[in-house]
Amino acid sequence: EPSAGLDPVTSAGLDQLILEINEGLRTTMVVVTHELESIHTIARRVVMLDWDIRGVSAIGEPQSLKESAEIESVRDFFLRKPRKEPT
Repeated sequence: EPSAGLDPVTSAGLDQLILEINEGLRTTMVVVTHELESIHTIARRVVMLDWDIRGVSAIGEPQSLKESAEIESVRDFFLRKPRKEPT
């Protein structure tokens, strides 16, 4: 998680650096993060892993996953909704 613990200004600068490197080298980059702002800034495609299912829960563009992911927990992640505790 490259921006974990960084202030918002430094984190935004790091996002821009990642974009510049990606465009300059014309390469695929894998970035692991939970930072929603960074995801929306740098990601063209997101692969979400889910501990409960022990695998991939979603693959897609960030905005598409936020708006219409098939799995509710994926939409909730992008909408910053707290997890529902089992009853």
